[in-house]
Amino acid sequence: MNISGENFNKFCEQLGERLKATLPGTEAHLKMASRLRLQEMVNAYNTENAIKSAVLILFYLDKNKVSIPFILRPDYNGVHSGQVAFPGGRYEKDDKSMIETALREAQEEVNIDPNKVSILGTLTNLYIPPSNYIVTPVVAFTETKPDFVRDPSEVAQIIEAEIDFLFNPDLRKEKIINVRGYEIEAPYFDIDNYVVWGATAMMLSELTEVIESIN
Repeated sequence: MNISGENFNKFCEQLGERLKATLPGTEAHLKMASRLRLQEMVNAYNTENAIKSAVLILFYLDKNKVSIPFILRPDYNGVHSGQVAFPGGRYEKDDKSMIETALREAQEEVNIDPNKVSILGTLTNLYIPPSNYIVTPVVAFTETKPDFVRDPSEVAQIIEAEIDFLFNPDLRKEKIINVRGYEIEAPYFDIDNYVVWGATAMMLSELTEVIESIN
């Protein structure tokens, strides 16, 4: 699939229209779910008291290539320590919507200017059991590459990835991942040698199916 500067605006327009229709949802998520997550799916989750949060999936052009920014979280005493994720975080009471949450957090974490971002829509909400977060993935684009600046307290590194990896089956792999002393067998995206797994991989799985259904 060739998405480049020449057809970027058309791609964004088509993606925005597609996001208004029925989404692949859980079926797409499970294709990149860990073995542990699949076992847990036998039980219905009670998300009534889950913490609302949002992430920003932002498309932008860099040297005529379409890219998406990810963040590498720093090592800390938490369930998502050292993981690759989208910029984002928890909903705050002053946020008018989950879209505003995603934009605010992306600005705080990596300096994405919300005034330069155009919203395309949202993917299916995803519940993350270990942290009790329910995440709204907000999909957007910007006409110019952001002037990325990381917040060192929340971001160890900014990873800019060309979206070609989404459509390369050789970059979908599986391995044993050590998480706080537990070994979890999980599929992942190999993005420039970074292991992108868990909730982020599940969101990417749905995003891939949505984009592929456009063409």
